[in-house]
Amino acid sequence: MSSSRSSSVLPDLAPWRSSRDFRLLFFQGTVTYFGSFMAMIALPLQIKHLTDSPLAVGAMGAVELLPLVVFGLYGGALADAVDRRRMILLTEAGLGLLALVLLVNSALPHPRLWPLYVVAAGVSALTGLQRPALESLMARIVPHDQLTAAAALNGLRYQVGAIAGPALAGLVVAYAGYASAYSLTVVGFLVSVLLCLRLSPAPPVRGAERPSLRGIAEGARYAWSRPVLLGTYAVDLAAMLFAFPNALFPFLADELDAVWALGLMYAAGAVGSMVLGLTSGWVSRVRRHGLPVVCGAGVWGLAVAAAGWSADIWLVLLCLAVAGAGDMLSGLGRATIWNQTIPEELRGRLAGIEVLSYSVGPQLGQVRAGTMAGWTGTRTAFWSGGLLCVASVAALAALLPKLLSYDADTDEDALRRRAGKQARSSGAAG
Repeated sequence: MSSSRSSSVLPDLAPWRSSRDFRLLFFQGTVTYFGSFMAMIALPLQIKHLTDSPLAVGAMGAVELLPLVVFGLYGGALADAVDRRRMILLTEAGLGLLALVLLVNSALPHPRLWPLYVVAAGVSALTGLQRPALESLMARIVPHDQLTAAAALNGLRYQVGAIAGPALAGLVVAYAGYASAYSLTVVGFLVSVLLCLRLSPAPPVRGAERPSLRGIAEGARYAWSRPVLLGTYAVDLAAMLFAFPNALFPFLADELDAVWALGLMYAAGAVGSMVLGLTSGWVSRVRRHGLPVVCGAGVWGLAVAAAGWSADIWLVLLCLAVAGAGDMLSGLGRATIWNQTIPEELRGRLAGIEVLSYSVGPQLGQVRAGTMAGWTGTRTAFWSGGLLCVASVAALAALLPKLLSYDADTDEDALRRRAGKQARSSGAAG
């Protein structure tokens, strides 16, 4: 009895057992996230060190926004037209070269500010190109009934890097300097490239169109015509726009006289996400995945608001961990709906829109947080953003009721996608 109850809570490892490429991507992603979070923490800290301005830190979001939009959409169209493995490999190598630029700049006697923004824009562009290929590959290499489990395992993979990266980055920057943090990032991308070389080829479907504005528009029309998909994008965008607080962490740490806890603040959300991921076995049995999308986003907003009200650093860390758990829950619902309903021939282009939905929001959120903090102060920027998130998510749920009523066993798009994947598998076996 207890064994059965335990297995229903622990993560479902079926994707790990059934797919070699999933295992490779799991290890590759863990290494990449670790190195990326090292740079993600060191970069705003270095900007703060050079400028001591929340607006300068928040401006990173503005610098990253346009490349992410342009290359995210183009990367989605490209992922439907070329070998996705090759796209992942080339962009990963490019990200490693940009990390090398950060390392060289940090080693100068007087590091310059402008290369930090240039690299931030370049990382945003390459991420926009890469993520649609990664996201669309997952639906191909994992069986249809294991997609929720795969999303949970991918979330755990992300959280390992999100916890270890920021926590270690804070210590490395404090005691060894920015150059050491960027060196670890370079090494991480080198290992990641070697793992990507072992992935199986992932050519486009037969008769795939060349990347074009018309193809991108076709994907956008499909998304706009599906209220369930539209709801997942809108909820995530609203949550990140109003309640993404990372740009404020260095300043909140100063106000609470807890600079020592800065790395923990960046890692706290990942800890909450990991706790949910480690107990995610029950999520594989959920059929109405729109509910966790909305409820998780609401928890995220409330917890961020509570962090803004809290004057005790440990209570702030607890609130940020709860926010991370809410974000993880919402993300599992989104990923499952996307992978269950989108046709293979549109997968790359819709993955490009997905990248925008969960990446543009944080960039705009950094700008909002930094600008509002400059006007009203750090604490007000925190709690007001959390409340705006809750209000906007509630409004979207009311405007898009099909998101809440989505059921994997009755939704026409999900049933069509499952039948198509089964037909391809039968054809390949034959």
